[in-house]
Amino acid sequence: MKSRLLKPLCLGMALAAALTCCNPKTEESSEKPTKQMELTAKDILGNPDYQAISYEGYREKSREIQPTVGQLKEDVKILAAMGIKILRTYNVQFPHAANLLRAIKELQTDDPDFEMYVMLGAWIDCKNAWTDLEPDHYAESEENEGEIERAVELANQYPDIVKILAVGNEAMVKWATTYHVQPSVILKWVNHVQSLKDSGKLPKDLWITSSDDFSSWGGGDPLYHTEDLKKLAHAVDYISMHTYPYHNTHYNPDFWKVPAEEMHLDEIEKVDAAMLRARDFAKWQYDSVANYMKSIGVDKPIHIGETGWASVSDGFYGAEGSRATDEYKQALYYQHMREWTNAEGISCFYFEAFNEPWKDEKNPIGPENHFGIFTESGEAKYAIWDLVDQGLFENLSRDGNPIVKTYAGDKAKLLQEVLSPPAK
Repeated sequence: MKSRLLKPLCLGMALAAALTCCNPKTEESSEKPTKQMELTAKDILGNPDYQAISYEGYREKSREIQPTVGQLKEDVKILAAMGIKILRTYNVQFPHAANLLRAIKELQTDDPDFEMYVMLGAWIDCKNAWTDLEPDHYAESEENEGEIERAVELANQYPDIVKILAVGNEAMVKWATTYHVQPSVILKWVNHVQSLKDSGKLPKDLWITSSDDFSSWGGGDPLYHTEDLKKLAHAVDYISMHTYPYHNTHYNPDFWKVPAEEMHLDEIEKVDAAMLRARDFAKWQYDSVANYMKSIGVDKPIHIGETGWASVSDGFYGAEGSRATDEYKQALYYQHMREWTNAEGISCFYFEAFNEPWKDEKNPIGPENHFGIFTESGEAKYAIWDLVDQGLFENLSRDGNPIVKTYAGDKAKLLQEVLSPPAK
C-alpha cells in the first residue's frame, strides 16, 4: 500500500551477506519432516487459525537504517503473541526480508513448534522508475531480473517458511505513475517462476501470485480487462487483491458521507454506521473481482493482500478533508475486516503491523506513517487494547519499550478526537 513511495537503494553487499550468513543446514531435508515443512499455502491461506498481516520492521525515517535480526525477532514474537502466523513482505532489494527469514529460523531453532510463515514479495518496476527520467510504462526495469533471482534464492533457502511468492506490489495499477508496468511484464515473471516449480527448481507447493489493486484484477475500470490480464489470472495460483475504503473516503466518498436519515445520530453513532459502510465497500470491491474472474473462467481462491486504515493524518483524510482518520475508526475497520474475512475463509493481510516513519519522512503526520496497529515505539493502538488487557504481551517489548496502550488507556481521551464524516 502506497509502496509507490518506495525508492530502491542498491545494498548489494549487505544483501549478499544476509543471504549467505547463517544458512539453514542443507541436511535438514533428510530429517523427519516438520509441521512447517508439511504445511503449504493451500493449508494456511483462508484458515482463520493462520492470521495474516503486512509487516516491515523499519523504525527510522530512512530504510538505510535496517532493523537488526534481534529487532526483527522482537517484532515476530509480538505478532505471534496475538495469533499472527503469516507475514507479508514487499521486496528483496534490501536485507530486510532475508534478515526476517533468518530471525524466524532462529526462533524455530529455539522452539521447533514455533510457527511463522512468509508471503515473500519481489518488487517489479518499469524502466526509468524512481529516476529523473520519464518512466516508460511499456518497458521493464533491468533490475527486475535480479529481484526475481534473489526472491527465488530465498524461497529455496527457507522452504519451510516461504509459502507464497508475490511478483510485484501494486505494479499494474495505473495510478502508480512512478513505476507501474503492463500486465505482460508480471505475466512473464509469473510464468518464469511457475516454470521453475515445474522443473523442480522451486518447491512444488510454493504458491505464486501478484498482489495488486482490485481494479488491476479486473474489478474496476474495463480498461484493465486485457488478454494479458486474463492469461495472468490463469497463471497465478490465487488472486491477491487490495482494497482501501480509507483512500476512497476522498476519491469516491459517496459511501462515506452521512446520509440524511442518519443526521439525527450522535457523533460516535455516525462513525459506527460509516465504518460498516466502509466494510461493505471493501466487500463490494472483493465481489467485483470475484465476478470478473468468474466471467473469464477463473475459479481460484481470492484473498486480500492488503487493506488498512490510518490512525493519524492531515490533508485529504484529516479534519479538513474526509475526517476519516483516528484510532477509533481504525479499530472498527480492523474488527470488521477480521470478522468478515474469518467467517468467509478469506486471508486478510491487514496493513500493517507497525508504523513505518520512513514512508513520508518529511511529514510526520502524513497518513502513510500511521497505518500500523502498533506505533513505531511499540504502543498498542485501540484496535488491540483488548489484547493488552489479556496479558498477551507480558514480558515482550520493542526496543526496550513494553507493549502498553496508546492514550495511556484513556478511552474518553481517545474519543474526544473522533470526528464523524461530512454530511452528504
